[in-house]
Amino acid sequence: MRICFIGGTRYSLPLDETSAKKFRLLSQLGELYVIGFAQNPKPHRFTEHANFYLMPKLPLPVLRYFLMLTSGTLLALWFILVQKVRILVAQSPYEGFAGAAAKKLARLIGLETALIVESHGNFEESIFLQRRVLVPDIYRALMRWTSKFALKHADLLRAVSNSTHEQLQRWSPGKPIIQFPAWTDMDVFLNTQPEQAGDDVLFAGVLTPLKGVHILIDAFAKVGRKLPTAQLWIAGRDENKEYAAELREKAAALGLADRIHFTGEVSQQELARYMARCRVFVLPSFSEALPRVVFEAMAAAKPVIASNVGGIPELVQDEETGFLVPPGDIESLTKRLHWVLTHPEGAETIGKQARESARKLFSSKAYVDSYRKLFEEARKTLKNAAACN
Repeated sequence: MRICFIGGTRYSLPLDETSAKKFRLLSQLGELYVIGFAQNPKPHRFTEHANFYLMPKLPLPVLRYFLMLTSGTLLALWFILVQKVRILVAQSPYEGFAGAAAKKLARLIGLETALIVESHGNFEESIFLQRRVLVPDIYRALMRWTSKFALKHADLLRAVSNSTHEQLQRWSPGKPIIQFPAWTDMDVFLNTQPEQAGDDVLFAGVLTPLKGVHILIDAFAKVGRKLPTAQLWIAGRDENKEYAAELREKAAALGLADRIHFTGEVSQQELARYMARCRVFVLPSFSEALPRVVFEAMAAAKPVIASNVGGIPELVQDEETGFLVPPGDIESLTKRLHWVLTHPEGAETIGKQARESARKLFSSKAYVDSYRKLFEEARKTLKNAAACN
């Protein structure tokens, strides 16, 4: 079985340990091809558990979307024609356009391909919460058109949470949907031994308005007045450079430049070390699907304070494995932060309960088995198509 994954993920050469483990496991299911992006403006092609074809990372998101819609489509078509790929997996409805276009073109010469379109988040709104978009009405119309085209021609859909499942059902009623969470290298975090935690607060994620880091800084400032030893660590890539600069300016304006630390992007192993040292992990997002980083914090035995949005309530049981707060509610976040930092024994108990919950929520074996089931269903659609022809 030859399978091609199409997505906007940026891969390094060699792969980071987490990605390498993921593709090593998935390679049990067949020969894998991956269309994605490089970490720099130079295209790359290499093989490491899968055959990676990485397009250059262009400076503007709109240029990367254009490259995916054009070069991504041609690459997918080439895999179908030359490499005999028969299953395409698009990791969002936007990338699904490239898969759907390649599928339609291949059909013109009599080659059938099964298309799986995944949804890892709120594809209707999340882009507009990540960055300022010029001419948003035109952009929204284009995104809706590409998503409609992809979902119309998809044979199967994959959701990562109840919220993404419901969204896919609205867009493609009656189309089969298989649901399982995104890949998480749980072992790195389950094997992490919590250190003697100080009053450290940790956030991890790309720095965009969608993640609500400005809300966290405001809440931390209120807590920090009462707890002068508290420190906030913000780990993540400056995806939206304007927003990231505003966050640093806000920290300085609040007189907290020496207590709010921006680490930049970190590896999973580094993140595990930060989690070992922190008292609490906070994710104040305005929109999420089933965020991997919440799994990771729970596996590291840390209480999580997170917004009550998307799939987060499927992971965090309020006051048992963490705390849920309304998105954008500074006062609620401040209250929960203060409680965790002033009740270390209670926070440790919640963290232990979170770890046990995480063990039950995700396993590498279940992840691979779920893809196996998805690919088996895709092969059935190919057999049905062949029978009809």
